[in-house]
Amino acid sequence: MAAESRKDILSTLVGPRAGDFTTRPVVMGTHGMVTSGHYLASGIGLHILERGGNAVDAAAGMGFALSVLEPHLYGIAGEAPLLIFLADSRRVMSVSGQGPAPQRATIEWFRREKLAAIPGDGLLAATVPDAVSTWITALMHFGTMRLSDVMEPSLELAERGFPMYGVLHFAIQRNAQRFQEEWPTSAETYLPDGRVPAYGELFVQNALAGVFRRLMEAEHREARRGRREGLQAAHDLFYRGEIAERIVTFAQGSSFPDASGDRHGGLLSKEDLSRYAARIEEPVTATYRGYDVYKCGPWTQGPVFLEQLNLLEGFDLASLGHNSPQYIHLVTEAAKLAFADREQYYGDPDFVAVPLDVLLSKEYAAERRKLIDHERASMELRPGNVPPHRPEAKKGNPKVYTGDTTHLDAVDRWGNMVAATPSGGWFASSPVIPGLGFPLGTRLQIFHLDPAHPNALHPGKRPRTTLTPSVVLKDGNPFMVFGTPGGDQQDQWTLQFFLNCVDFGMNMQAAADAPIFHSAHFPSSFYPHGAHPGSLVIEARVGESTISSLRGMGHQVQVAGEWSNGRVLGIRFNMESGVISGVASPRMETGYAMGW
Repeated sequence: MAAESRKDILSTLVGPRAGDFTTRPVVMGTHGMVTSGHYLASGIGLHILERGGNAVDAAAGMGFALSVLEPHLYGIAGEAPLLIFLADSRRVMSVSGQGPAPQRATIEWFRREKLAAIPGDGLLAATVPDAVSTWITALMHFGTMRLSDVMEPSLELAERGFPMYGVLHFAIQRNAQRFQEEWPTSAETYLPDGRVPAYGELFVQNALAGVFRRLMEAEHREARRGRREGLQAAHDLFYRGEIAERIVTFAQGSSFPDASGDRHGGLLSKEDLSRYAARIEEPVTATYRGYDVYKCGPWTQGPVFLEQLNLLEGFDLASLGHNSPQYIHLVTEAAKLAFADREQYYGDPDFVAVPLDVLLSKEYAAERRKLIDHERASMELRPGNVPPHRPEAKKGNPKVYTGDTTHLDAVDRWGNMVAATPSGGWFASSPVIPGLGFPLGTRLQIFHLDPAHPNALHPGKRPRTTLTPSVVLKDGNPFMVFGTPGGDQQDQWTLQFFLNCVDFGMNMQAAADAPIFHSAHFPSSFYPHGAHPGSLVIEARVGESTISSLRGMGHQVQVAGEWSNGRVLGIRFNMESGVISGVASPRMETGYAMGW
């Protein structure tokens, strides 16, 4: 694309064009901006920025708040991969927000139990809880505030309650029978007085409030020694103290029916928790049309975003027309190739040699690009350098809740940027721990029990999570952070958001509002790892003519509701003007951007 055209597109990234309609405005300010999956969490993040906190402080505050506000999507025993751009050093860092497999979790153990896959619910699928460690680690190394400063608003939300909203109400309603029949501690927490809380009713979580209070008290006892010492004391309470004891006692002393059809307890031990701390790592990166895009490493699916960009960089996407049949076909076929590599190569790099130097090279993309047929949809799974095969189609287990996720972003006046995708520990797949008010996660289900698979189960190994925040720089300067919930779809939906901005010149809200699509052609990350060759799920707003053309190309099109997929949140920082812009998709009711 010519330089003049690229400049014209860049000039439209914040401001709408004449005649554009968006569901919400692009929120703009100059002091700071936050986005999150719930407006009350966004308000907390904004308040922290107003008090002088930086983007990491605001992100941690929102991270704890979302565990209270969206327990159907994320809890503090879940995980929270995040990326941080540090304005002072002009570096992007990753915090490895994914707990590993317990030491007792081996392929041999599951074979002895005659389990062909790790169930997606119950206690057996619990990894080491991560989120508390991630937020404390981020605060300790990159924040400015104490844990109590960022956690106190979440304590108030849990202790005094917040108004019940529609999405959470219906999530509790869908799971009420299981709570009542199988998980009495969950019923006690989410069905006060034996009923689903009504819309607008204040919803209180006293046990979770007690956890927050004990963490703050632990910090306070050591605060005189310094901020880092106080943060470490809170971390120790959760992973080595009373809270850890309760987690392990419940996991090892209980058993519940799960998707296998049998009852199982958990595999977590005191040693698993006591040795855990989130790690700071280097992210992976690729360039796209002059932008530097950063993702977490191959312990997530994040590099598939970069592989897709490398493949698509060889095409003039704008000339195809936004969401035209040719454009949707091309993006979908590129996703199939990138996700095939995910299945063939990605896993925890501490245990698996992942050839990212090859997978993310422009030369590799040029060769892979030749496999795309512009007229026909591929039905094969074609990772690089191995013979193609057709992915096995399996149906999912309707009893298994594969979960969902939330997201948050923060950018401060100094240009620090944070993107985080918290998930796991959701209430629909594991029972609440008595006295703590939160369930364990079930991310262990992502592992495979085939020892030859790069994501094969091994003690101490991180499962290859789907959680995948994004950071973008331009000329070494902060440009954009964004992300979405959505499991395997995350790096398809956010890719379209990014392309909408960069290749089609949409303002960010229009980019978040636009109809989206995704493929489930490749094996799912979640139990039981089914695939649907040739599938293409597309929001109905794309239109009948486009859908008909895609079917004519061989895509197995499933038409979804007009606003049914994705929940992209994002923030852009304009270095020239100092304007910070935030957006949130209207999907799923409660996401919001706030700034000043």
